[in-house]
Amino acid sequence: MSEREYSQEIAEAIRSDLDELGWSYSFDENRGIFRFGVTLQSKIKNVQYVIYVNESEYTVYVISPIGADENDKKMLRVMAEFVCRANYGLKNGCFELDMNDGELRYKSYVDCEGGIPSSAVIENSIHCPAAMFRRYSDGILAIIFGATNAKAAVDKCERSTEGGELRELLGDDLEEGDVDGMLSRLRDRLGIDEEDLSDEDDEDDE
Repeated sequence: MSEREYSQEIAEAIRSDLDELGWSYSFDENRGIFRFGVTLQSKIKNVQYVIYVNESEYTVYVISPIGADENDKKMLRVMAEFVCRANYGLKNGCFELDMNDGELRYKSYVDCEGGIPSSAVIENSIHCPAAMFRRYSDGILAIIFGATNAKAAVDKCERSTEGGELRELLGDDLEEGDVDGMLSRLRDRLGIDEEDLSDEDDEDDE
């Protein structure tokens, strides 16, 4: 097997972080490639990680065990639209679809030109793809089984995630009916100072 040039320092930083997380992995010393699998709490249960270390950057690929049917051109088109819609607005990485065989994966890229990435950067690049598959797995499967179109699939995934984030933000206050606690959490999240709330128009407020 041919060798690849890669940064030993970047590889060691990634190795150290994976060890800290307690994850099992294999590493190809000749080519600078990490491989491991992760179990997700979503309808797509398992994904495979491949991390390519290069001389001044590294790329994380997370590959879905299922994808679009390469012989079903309509499914490929719908999945391609789903990927475009899901990618729009993402800040870190993107979904990729191989139009030849239907493989679906998520890519996260880290430029290390300025130095060795911190543990926080490495962890984010590793956790982000898994989080994206958790977020969009329902929509991916819905398209594979022909249950919906691309727009509806993405909208459902994003609405579901936003609702979950809001519930997590509000916590127990939502269930216990603690309105003051609920408002306090929202004020903290939005950075609103109590003193900024004007009470000049008390009658209107009432």
